[in-house]
Amino acid sequence: MTNTPNETDDTPPKGGSSPVALLRSGCEQLTELTGLRPESVTRFERADEGWLLEVEVVEVARVPETMSLLALYEISLDHDGMLTGYRRVRRYERARGDRH
Repeated sequence: MTNTPNETDDTPPKGGSSPVALLRSGCEQLTELTGLRPESVTRFERADEGWLLEVEVVEVARVPETMSLLALYEISLDHDGMLTGYRRVRRYERARGDRH
């Protein structure tokens, strides 16, 4: 049995990188620029100029861990996965849930 293109998760779609490669690239570039390592990706979608990601990072680690300060960052990538911008959207204590 042979795989057809795009049949496996790690095969990039025609004309671009795989979603996993884009996520990895965006997170690695944010870490390189800020020193902050993403804990989770909360948003991933195609945008007019490429891709938009939102990632959660620990900005200030505290003990107990529930008192650590987390931040949500928005990352913009071009179609090739190169970071074109980022900004902190919000900052909050780990133990505090959304108020929405």
